[in-house]
Amino acid sequence: MRTYDALQHHLYQGKESHGLYQEATPHRDADNAHSYLWPMREAAAATVDMAGLPGSGRRYTADAAERFTTLELYFDPRDGRPGYDSYLPAPLGQGGDVFYDDNSVVGLTLLDQYEATGDAAYLRRAELAFDVVSRGWDDDPAKECPGGMDWVDSPANNMRAANVTGLAAELAARLHQETHRSRYLTSAQRWYEWNWSCLRQSPGLYRNSLGDDGSVNSTLWTYNSGAMVGTAATLYKATGDRTYLRRAEQDAEGSLAYWKQGERLHDQPAIFNAIYFDNLRILDGIRHDPAYRQTESAYAERVWKENRDPATGLFRFQPSGGGDYEPAASAETLEQSAMVQIFAGLAADTA
Repeated sequence: MRTYDALQHHLYQGKESHGLYQEATPHRDADNAHSYLWPMREAAAATVDMAGLPGSGRRYTADAAERFTTLELYFDPRDGRPGYDSYLPAPLGQGGDVFYDDNSVVGLTLLDQYEATGDAAYLRRAELAFDVVSRGWDDDPAKECPGGMDWVDSPANNMRAANVTGLAAELAARLHQETHRSRYLTSAQRWYEWNWSCLRQSPGLYRNSLGDDGSVNSTLWTYNSGAMVGTAATLYKATGDRTYLRRAEQDAEGSLAYWKQGERLHDQPAIFNAIYFDNLRILDGIRHDPAYRQTESAYAERVWKENRDPATGLFRFQPSGGGDYEPAASAETLEQSAMVQIFAGLAADTA
């Protein structure tokens, strides 16, 4: 609750500013008065998590509804190629590219709100996000390992990325869960298998991207691990195929073994870790493993101690996402929202 209150007090710009957030405090972008889409989505996800807390959650339901009204300000019809722009289109901003990872996570949050409220309008918007993301599938047979999701809807795009492909697969799997429509299941399975076949380095670890020239960016991120765990767990629930459950467990075990070593987890952006832990929670609901919560709890306790300013309640991170708190660093909507999500997830687990 204190972390959410700090987000609202220091980064929320108020109803008079359309319910938008600033990117960071102190404000540091002279060209953009408001945050980009991704931080806005994470603020929405954080508020949905707050509204889902047993007992106290009802006080946040109006806030959650407002977040989604605000998210729609980023949507641009784009003459037949619609999507959520990376920055606010006119009249509030100059617009931006449609990034498929952004649109995937927006779709996932719309589904969270649909599940929380039962309002079919959120489901319809999530299905629209799926249609946007589907444009990113690139199965050009001339490219190495045909398939995978482009990162951005632009002729300049030159890679297919694990984050987009995994998150899009998770969106499709969850849409199938809600609608039982076969096109969502087919897409989820196809997209999931591409990541597994083309970017999996070892159990739970997925390389960042495959260039159209065949080059591989081997950087590892926690949210790529998480998206594949969550997708496999959801596909198991959808199909009953235990292959998906075994894969989810293998990826969870392998990723935990890797990310718990040394400073690796704390060197990741907090928002990537929030997505990772959220997906471990999906698997934990099927096959409980106390290691998932223990790892998340230990991470949260250390970050509270080292990265939080007790005077403001704001979390400040180094560019890597980890390290000791430094008063001169900015506090970002993206990372503050991530910590709300982590603490809310832990609180919900104990209820």
